[in-house]
Amino acid sequence: MALSGRAPGMRVVAVATMVVGLLSAHINAQPSGALAASEKSAWNRVLGSRQYEYDERIDLSLDGTAIVDVNASLAALVALHGASFDLDPEARLDRLTVRAFFEGEGAAVREVTAFRRHGRRFVHVRLAVIDIRNLSRIAPLSWSTYQFRKTDAEYQFVQDVGPPARVTAPQVGWTGDELVAFRLHLPSRITFHNPPDQLERGNILAWEQRLSDRMAGLPLHMEARMETQSILYRTLWLFAGTFVAALALLGTIVWWVARKGRGGNMVPA
Repeated sequence: MALSGRAPGMRVVAVATMVVGLLSAHINAQPSGALAASEKSAWNRVLGSRQYEYDERIDLSLDGTAIVDVNASLAALVALHGASFDLDPEARLDRLTVRAFFEGEGAAVREVTAFRRHGRRFVHVRLAVIDIRNLSRIAPLSWSTYQFRKTDAEYQFVQDVGPPARVTAPQVGWTGDELVAFRLHLPSRITFHNPPDQLERGNILAWEQRLSDRMAGLPLHMEARMETQSILYRTLWLFAGTFVAALALLGTIVWWVARKGRGGNMVPA
């Protein structure tokens, strides 16, 4: 009786504790410095239109390995990372030179492709990374520092993006609407994140800046926390549980039908 009387109060205390914990996490969180959707140009907001000049995405695993994809114009790689590529869109792209630019300790270049957009040459580079914490050893990604650690309750990922190479901006027709994006795809349920906008589909977080702000060295702080159990692991257990439940239900139906059949064949003496 006394226990049931205290239960509502205990629930209130539990909810209050959870709310306070969430609020304190947000209060202690460092602002990201990323661009909110409301601050983007009207053109970039129309139908979700984006003009990304540089897009960096990390697919992170719980063991610290990662797949990193960089989609960028050659002009952005020159301006942000000090590359020395030929910016003539009609010039032949030397993929070996692009590959060599992204090679470094602890990472392997898996793919280099090229395409054109807005009259400029773009490349897509995919890296397989052994330890995300050492990604800054790769020259074009050395502008960032990476932290990835596990506590008793969660994993925490932090990336701080520093100033670029400060190379003079090439004259390639940039209008000022161009954006830079950093995306993070996490394998577990996200418990905290600091981008100004909501989660994208597929457990993806995104931080964006204007290209001009990135070239000016405006700091960008990216932080996310997640559960220690991967979504795939939980999905497999859910699938296994559903399968076992289905087998149990099927067995119950077979037993019930067999039992009913035996009862129907009984003839009274």
